[in-house]
Amino acid sequence: MSNLQLQNDIEKLLEILPEKIHKCLNPQMLDDAIEIVLDLGRVPEIRRSDKTITYLDTDIVNDKDIEYITSRVQEFTSDNRSGIAGTLHRISAIRNRQGKVVGLTCRIGRVVTGTISCIKDICLQNKSILFLGPPGVGKTTKLREISRLVADELAKRVIIVDTSNEIAGDGDVPHPAVGHARRMQVRQPEYQKDIMIEAVENHTPEVIIVDEIGTEAEAQAARTIAERGVMLIATAHGNTLENLIKNPTLSDLVGGIQSVTLGDDEAKRRSSQKTVLEREKQPTFDIVIEILDRNTLAVYKDTAEAVDYILRGWPIKPEIRKVDKTYEFIAPAPISVNKTPNVLDKINMLDKTIENPESLKFSFSRQKYVEDVKNYKKIYLYAVSRSIAEKVIERLDLNAEITRNIDDADIVIAHKNFVKGGAKVLSTAEKDRLQIFYVKTNSMAQIQKIIKQALDIAEMNEKQSFYDVTETALDEAKEAIEKILTGVVKDIELKPQNQQIRKLQHELAEQHNLDSTSVGEGENRHLRLRVVGGTDFDNKD
Repeated sequence: MSNLQLQNDIEKLLEILPEKIHKCLNPQMLDDAIEIVLDLGRVPEIRRSDKTITYLDTDIVNDKDIEYITSRVQEFTSDNRSGIAGTLHRISAIRNRQGKVVGLTCRIGRVVTGTISCIKDICLQNKSILFLGPPGVGKTTKLREISRLVADELAKRVIIVDTSNEIAGDGDVPHPAVGHARRMQVRQPEYQKDIMIEAVENHTPEVIIVDEIGTEAEAQAARTIAERGVMLIATAHGNTLENLIKNPTLSDLVGGIQSVTLGDDEAKRRSSQKTVLEREKQPTFDIVIEILDRNTLAVYKDTAEAVDYILRGWPIKPEIRKVDKTYEFIAPAPISVNKTPNVLDKINMLDKTIENPESLKFSFSRQKYVEDVKNYKKIYLYAVSRSIAEKVIERLDLNAEITRNIDDADIVIAHKNFVKGGAKVLSTAEKDRLQIFYVKTNSMAQIQKIIKQALDIAEMNEKQSFYDVTETALDEAKEAIEKILTGVVKDIELKPQNQQIRKLQHELAEQHNLDSTSVGEGENRHLRLRVVGGTDFDNKD
C-alpha cells in the first residue's frame, strides 16, 4: 500500500472531526496513535501504542461535536460500530440508557506490512490457522495481510467475511490492502455464521478469512467450513490456547473436551484420578498462533498434539517467533489430483530414474506392483468426518483414499445414527455389492478402528503410538519424582528413551525442583533423577 493511500485515509478521518478538534491535529500527531476518544463533557484524547495519552488543547466535547461526527458516518450497526467509506477506520459509539450517543471511539485503521513475514511459511502450508491474543495486538492487521498474500501471491480464491468492515474497510469497494481477495459484508454481527456458510455454498472459495469468532454457532459454522475442505484463517476471543480449551463456548475450535472415566488399572498407570479430561474430536484449526505482543508470536504447529499435552498436564513449549526476523520458507508442493496407482505409470517412473532399464529385472517386482493396485481401496463416507478419515489414512500410511463419488468406491463407511437419512446412498452401495461399515461416533478412535477393520488391517499391539509411549515414560518419571520427594529413595534412574521424550522428562523434573541428568550411550541413554545439589553431573539433552 502506498504512502499516498495512507495519507488519504488519515485526511478522511480528520474531515469528519469538528473544526475545534481538527485544528488541534495534524497527520504527524497521529503517526503512532491507536484511537481518538471523545466523551461528552470531557477533553478529547489521543491514545497511543505505547499506552500514553495526549489531551488535546481545546474545549470539552459537547452534543454538537458528537452529532457533527455521527452525521458524517454511516448508520451504526447493532454492535454500535460504523466506519468511513474507503478507509480502515472504525467509529464506535457509547450510548446512555435512552440510546443517545454520549461517546465515540475513533479507531485509526492503518495497513502495516511485514507483520506476517515471520509466519509466511506457515501461511503457505494450506492449513487452517487460528489467531489468539488480547485486543490491540494486531490480529486484524495480520488477517488483512494474509488475505493479500494468499489471494495475490498464491492466486487462491479468497473470501473475507467482514462483520464490522475492519478487514477490508467501510464502503462497497474493498480496501486495496486486501489485494484481489473478495469481501462479503455482514449486516448485523448475529448473521456472521450465516454469511460464513453462504460463502462456502455460493462462491466456491479455497480460503475463508473471518475476524472474531465469538459464539458457539460461529464455532460450529467454522467446523462445517473446515469439514468441506476449505482453508480457514480466523481470530477468536481468548488470549491463550489454554484459555480457549477452558472456554465452553469456543473449545470446539480446538477439538472440544469431554470427561472420561478411566478403569482402575488405567488410572493407576497414569497416576491420575479416575475422571479425566480428554480431547473430544479433531480440531477445526490445524495451527494455533498466540499473539503475545505486536512483535512476538507463539506458534503451536499441531493443535491436536498441543491440546492433548495441555489436558494431560505434560509440559509443552510453543515455537516463539519474532516479527523482525525471517524464518526458513519451504514452498508448498504443487497440488496433484489423487488417482488409483497404475502399474504402467510406476514402471515408466522407474525407467526415468534408473539409467539402465535392464537393471529393472533385478530390482523391480512387477507382481508386487500388481498387488499394490489390487489392494488399493477407495472409501466413500456418509455422515462421517472426512478430515478425520484423511488424517487416519495419512497417519497410518494406508493404501487408500477418500472418494466423493460412490460409483468409484470400493468400501462405504456410514454413521449409524444417519442410516435412515441415507437410504438411497446405502441402497446404491448394496446394489453394487459394496461392503458397508458403520461408525457409532465421529471420533478419531472410532473412525480409525472401522477403517482398519474395512481394510482388514490387523492390530499391532507391539507398535504403540507416540502418545502412548510418551505417556508411559512421563508416568514413570512422575512415580520416580514422587518417590524422591517423599524420601523413599535419594535418586533413581529411568528407562532408556529417545531424545524427544527425555527432554519432556527433564522439563517435568525441573517443575518439581529436581536435578535431572542424562547418562548412558546410544539406545541405553536415560535419565537419573535426584534432589538439586545432590550430583556433580551436568549433562542434560
